[in-house]
Amino acid sequence: MGLPDFSIALPEIILAIAAMLLLMLGAFRGNGATNPVSWLAVVIMVLVAILVETGSRGSVVSFEGLFRVDDFGRFVKVLCLGASALAIIMSIDFNRREKLARFEFPVLIVIATLGMMVMISANDLITMYMGIELMSLSLYVTAAFRRDSVRSTEAGLKYFVLGALSSGMLLYGASLIYGFTGTTNFDALAAALSHTDKATDIGLLIGLVFLIAGLAFKVSAVPFHMWAPDVYEGVPTPVTAFFAAAPKVAAIALFLRVFISPFGDLVSQWQQIIVFVSIASMILGAFAAINQKNIKRLMAYSSIGHIGYALVGLAAGTEEGVRGVLIYMTIYVIMNIGTFACILSMRQRDGMVEDISKLAGLSKTRPWMAFFLLVFMFSLAGIPPLAGFFGKFYIFIAAVNAGLVPLAVVGLVTSVVGAFYYIRIVKIMYFDDPAEGFVPLSRTQSVIMTVAGLFVGLFVLFPAPLLESAKAAAAVLFS
Repeated sequence: MGLPDFSIALPEIILAIAAMLLLMLGAFRGNGATNPVSWLAVVIMVLVAILVETGSRGSVVSFEGLFRVDDFGRFVKVLCLGASALAIIMSIDFNRREKLARFEFPVLIVIATLGMMVMISANDLITMYMGIELMSLSLYVTAAFRRDSVRSTEAGLKYFVLGALSSGMLLYGASLIYGFTGTTNFDALAAALSHTDKATDIGLLIGLVFLIAGLAFKVSAVPFHMWAPDVYEGVPTPVTAFFAAAPKVAAIALFLRVFISPFGDLVSQWQQIIVFVSIASMILGAFAAINQKNIKRLMAYSSIGHIGYALVGLAAGTEEGVRGVLIYMTIYVIMNIGTFACILSMRQRDGMVEDISKLAGLSKTRPWMAFFLLVFMFSLAGIPPLAGFFGKFYIFIAAVNAGLVPLAVVGLVTSVVGAFYYIRIVKIMYFDDPAEGFVPLSRTQSVIMTVAGLFVGLFVLFPAPLLESAKAAAAVLFS
């Protein structure tokens, strides 16, 4: 047994060392180091993203088959690193104003991002679980970061308890898969499942169901969504922005890698489960958000619905479907980051507000913010020619071409229903009498919402770079 090739895991190694150094810096200098630690964390993530993107091409496996680096992983890792870096930037002003400026926050996000990168490169059920737990343990602490708030503590505890349950289901499923195949390695699983006698083992299929249940919790898909609305509402807003972006992308990437690569030959077995989860998520996301008064809670149900749309591409089980998921998740992250930049700007003289009614007349008091929030709401609703429309277009086309026309129809109908609550926010901003105005926007939030808004609005003019990158990344899983 030779030494593993550590160079292929260099980005993860650098991120792990950086997390420890940042933790030591914060421990020695105290909370006064929060700003330097935060910006250093952002710089490190940018450098690691550059390292990931400029690394050697092709697919490489190391650590005795436990860890894989390929174009699919590179695509998703860059997306996760970018989303995490933006979440830290968005948190700096908020944490200072809300007396939450503690150096542990950016360190926890760096460690969670390291877990995501391990998940994305997992080539074994054991590596997969290690990555998930490294991410999840950091997220549990981050959720309860506001220690003097009962609501935040309750959200963190609920997330922890339900997360532990999902981890148990995931492990049980993995143990069944190992018991009926004799391996946890993805490549060996693919070889074992190419034989029909293995593929029809009832124990293996039960293990697959438990594996789907554990992963569905991580993306807050129905029926494992119950934690999302309370956690989104209870945790500090920058944490909500982080939860809504990077972890979702990493978990969806893991869904794709696990079910397309080792279990690709069982597509007829797991497809029906994914179709059910997708339909249930789209329907709940469309109808449950209609009566929400809190904008963060509304975004929680919105994220459940959007995960349902992303799973449409996975249900297709084709290269076109995977490409659609990657395009969709990229656009979804940018839309969400921009929307939460607007939500973080909902601050009046006596503090932050989250009621949708407080947006009344925003077009008159803060026209720039109102315009970009309109762009994000229309894009989330899938209204052309904004980026959100193209995300759904590529997902639904893949479903139709895979023969899942009823699934695509359900997606279209729920998109129309969901458009109601997005457009209602636009109506409140542009047609209701002005409420008390918000304090001036911070420069950070202004820049983020502007850049995200320009991407969403102008994507129709320059779609080729994302489409080509997603196509190359998707092809890896079918090679």
